[in-house]
Amino acid sequence: MKHLIVYAHPHADSFNRAILNTAVEALEGQGHDVVVRDLYAMEFQPVLSAADTASMRAGQIPQDIAAEQQYVTDADAITFIYPIWWTGLPAIMKGYVDRVFAYGFAYAAGEAGIEKLLKGKKGLIINTHGTPSDIYDQIGMTAGMKMTSDIGIFDFVGIEAVDHLFFGSIGYLDAAAYQSMLEQVKQTVSTKF
Repeated sequence: MKHLIVYAHPHADSFNRAILNTAVEALEGQGHDVVVRDLYAMEFQPVLSAADTASMRAGQIPQDIAAEQQYVTDADAITFIYPIWWTGLPAIMKGYVDRVFAYGFAYAAGEAGIEKLLKGKKGLIINTHGTPSDIYDQIGMTAGMKMTSDIGIFDFVGIEAVDHLFFGSIGYLDAAAYQSMLEQVKQTVSTKF
């Protein structure tokens, strides 16, 4: 399979980076082709501007958006890896969705309603957060984030969400706990794709 990983974390020594490295190694170990789009390293412009939308309406996709859309088009599977900040996507990741999963590319309006233009692709989301997972589970935050990302982003455009991993208490755990999480990442990407 051709696998696209969209990665968003500003620090090279983060646990998110360890998750990325583990996912890439596991996928490549199974013979998948993997492309990583490291949004911070790319200095991806996250703001959907009036100029962007005007160009797209005129049928002229801005070059940086067109390049990312080609990676999405070429992928059989898409994985998002990012930390949860303020119970949502970091701005750079949200901006990627805003600009790349654009009307006419990822979805459109049809006679029967929304047309999902990215059907046939599989998706995985891997998130980290500092709050303990049981607290997020108890207050409904985990379910809310699954709804907004798995349904509100992936399903809206036709991508089948195969899993959504949440790793809590990041920054407060011992080495064995982090290793266990990385094993779960390896197991998930090895069995879902």
